[in-house]
Amino acid sequence: MRNAEPARSSGQSGTAEADREAGEFPSQPLHHLDSLWIQVAGTRCNLSCTHCFVSCGPTDTRHAMMPRRQVAERVTEGLALGVREVYFTGGEPFLHPEMLGILEDTLERAPCTVLTNGTLFTPASIAQLARLSRAARFSLELRVSLDGTERGAHDAFRGAGNFERAVKGLLALEAAGLLPIVTATNTAHEDPLVLRERYAAALRAFGLSRPRIKLLPMFQLGRQALRGSRYGATETLRGLPPGEFDSNRLQCGSCRAVTADGVYVCPLLVNEPGGRMSDTLVGALGSFELRHGACFTCYATGMTCANG
Repeated sequence: MRNAEPARSSGQSGTAEADREAGEFPSQPLHHLDSLWIQVAGTRCNLSCTHCFVSCGPTDTRHAMMPRRQVAERVTEGLALGVREVYFTGGEPFLHPEMLGILEDTLERAPCTVLTNGTLFTPASIAQLARLSRAARFSLELRVSLDGTERGAHDAFRGAGNFERAVKGLLALEAAGLLPIVTATNTAHEDPLVLRERYAAALRAFGLSRPRIKLLPMFQLGRQALRGSRYGATETLRGLPPGEFDSNRLQCGSCRAVTADGVYVCPLLVNEPGGRMSDTLVGALGSFELRHGACFTCYATGMTCANG
C-alpha cells in the first residue's frame, strides 16, 4: 500500500494496475444507517492536540461550523433514513455558540452524544446541560477525552493545564447527574484490559464514583501522521480474500458523517482525500472501498467511534 493512500468510494474510478496486481480492496456495504455523526464545530478547537486525527485548532477553518438550521436539516434527513442516534463532534463542539440550542432541538428527536475535550465547561453550561438532559425525550451522553491517567501524559498531547481542566469537568458533570464517558486513546499500545483497569482506578481516585471508559486505538492520521507515525506497507486490507472479510465488523457499515461541505464515510476520514462520498446522505448510502490505513486499524482492532 502507498502510505496514506486516499480511500475511494465504490462510485469512483477503478484501481490502478499495480493495485489490481496486488489484490483488490474489500468494499464495505452500508447495512443500515444507524448513527449520524455531525461535525458541528467544523475544525475549530480551542486546543491543538499533537495527535489530532483531523488536525483541528483555534484558527483552523478547513471545515466550517454548521449553522443550527443546517444541523436540523441533516438530522431530519438522517431520521427519514432510519438513523437511531446522533453524535456531535468537531473540532470542539462547545465552541459552537448555538451548541446548547442544537442539543435542545435534537434531543426531542433522537439520543445524542457530544465528544468534547472537557476544558470549556462552566457551572452555567453544566447546569444547562443537566436541565436539557432531565427535560429531554431521549438520552444525552457527554464524552470527555483523556490521554493519560496523570497530568504529564495528557498535557504532553493537549497542552499544559488541560488535564486539570478535563478532570474538573468530569467531576462537575457527575455532580450534576450527567455520568460522563471518558474517551481514552491507547497512546502506548497497551493491553486494553490492563489500560481500562488503570483508567478506572485513576478515575475513582480523582473522585468519580461510576467511571465509564471508552478506549480508542491511535490512528496515524492528521498531526499524528505529521509526527512521522504513518501507516506501513503491511497495514492494509488490500488482498484480503472475500471469504475472510466480515462486513459486520466496521462502523462504516452503519454510520455516515456530515460536515458543512458534504457527507463522509465516517468521522475518522473527514479530513482525508477520498473520504467524502456525496453532498447528501441519500447519495452516500452506497458501499465504500476500504483503501485507507485507518480502515485497517478499525478492522484489526474491531474499533468503533460509537459509545459501545
